[in-house]
Amino acid sequence: METAYIKTPLGIAKIEGDENGLSVISVLDDAEVTTVIPEVLEDAVYQLQEYFRGERTTFSIDLNPEGTDFQKKVWNGLLEIPYGKTCSYLELSKDLGDPKAIRAVAAANGKNPLWIIVPCHRVIGSNGSLTGYAGGLHRKKWLLEHESPAKQTSLF
Repeated sequence: METAYIKTPLGIAKIEGDENGLSVISVLDDAEVTTVIPEVLEDAVYQLQEYFRGERTTFSIDLNPEGTDFQKKVWNGLLEIPYGKTCSYLELSKDLGDPKAIRAVAAANGKNPLWIIVPCHRVIGSNGSLTGYAGGLHRKKWLLEHESPAKQTSLF
C-alpha cells in the first residue's frame, strides 16, 4: 500500500492505494505534504488537483475500498449522484431499493473511505439541510459551493 499527502483548499488529503486501486482518501487538518508521489498514486493526485481547480467533474480512477457488501452498494449509489447535484438520504435509500433502510444508508455513507471521489458530500437532509459529514460541515459546504452550477460573483 502506497501513501501520499497533498495540499488541498480544505486541508491535507491522505491518499492510499496500490495497483488494485485507491483504498482511502481522507482529509486531515495538518500533515507533512509528500514531496515525491508514488507512481501508483500519480493519476489520483492529478485528478484531485484538477477537481480543486474546477477543471474536473468526474473521476476515472480504479477504486478498491474495504467495506461490507452493503456499504459498497451504498458507495456505488453515491457514484451515481452527478456533479453539482444533491440528493437526500431518503432518495438514496429509494434508489437503492429500500426506503426503510435510510439509517443504514446514512451509516454506510458516513463510513465512505474515499473522500470526494465517492461523493458522500452530495447527500443532504430531506429538508435541504447540511447534515453530518465526517470531514466537517464547513468542508461539505465548501464542496457543494465548489460544485454549484450557479457561482456567486462579486458585485464590486
